[in-house]
Amino acid sequence: MSESHVELILDARNGTGESPVWRAAEQALYWVDIPARRLCRWSVAEAALTEWAAPEMLACVAPVGDTQDWIAGTESGVFRLTPQAGGQLGFKQLAAVTHAMPGMRFNDGRCDRQGRFLAGTMLMNMAAGARVGSVYSYQKDSSGLAQLKTLLDGFITPNGMAFSPDGRTMYLSDSHPSVQTIWAFDYDTETGTPSNRRVFADMNPLPGRPDGAAVDADGCYWICGNDAGLIHRFTPAGKLDRSLAVPVKKPAMCAFGGAGLDTLFVTSIRPEGIDLSDQPLAGGVFALRPGVRGLPEPACLY
Repeated sequence: MSESHVELILDARNGTGESPVWRAAEQALYWVDIPARRLCRWSVAEAALTEWAAPEMLACVAPVGDTQDWIAGTESGVFRLTPQAGGQLGFKQLAAVTHAMPGMRFNDGRCDRQGRFLAGTMLMNMAAGARVGSVYSYQKDSSGLAQLKTLLDGFITPNGMAFSPDGRTMYLSDSHPSVQTIWAFDYDTETGTPSNRRVFADMNPLPGRPDGAAVDADGCYWICGNDAGLIHRFTPAGKLDRSLAVPVKKPAMCAFGGAGLDTLFVTSIRPEGIDLSDQPLAGGVFALRPGVRGLPEPACLY
């Protein structure tokens, strides 16, 4: 266990705070609260929170080019979001998804280094343990039109998507308690195709289930240890390098940001119906200084 000062950025009380993204041009952190159907923004300079309401759950977001817009994986497909005045959110469907069964939504996702948007789907009733989740890519086809393409399937709760600094390795996990495994794939940057799936890290013997992730400038993979209140760092060889503690049990996803990309922001989950006296800050957004720098988050170019 490594020591690292943890700062509470915002006592957000998010039901499920996910998909933190740092926008350097604004010096602001964005993220979503999935059950609240909200896109959130925290301005560092103003120390101010802004929220936009969506008509359905937002699970993962990525910036769109040089615009103020976002691409998002939601309940019913992939949408373009346009933040507007008064807390309203422009909501334009880019691609619908045909789920394997009712009660599914998108979960974790982000853009690859080439600007393709990738995201996985899951059955919201995780207790069912149904392997109906798939990983999709929103990218241009041979005709130049952008569409949703199935890349992988057979997951319960796909999570932890990230890419190596050169973009040639894709990481992906399944955070369901019966799986708790992180895989690495060779990733064809020309076609956006993963192959050669192999186990990168088995988290069953480690504290916490694998949740959202980030990659630093050294190529090391950071992943939230959900249920354990830890953020784990693995080397590119899959060796656990260190673990940093946060004051909540369910850290959900981490992202590098700050002026020097040397701050690790962490969103978290505030479970309903349980005693939270031992973790009153559950659902908050935190900042750590891990002593390494991250990489700029790629924008969607499609």
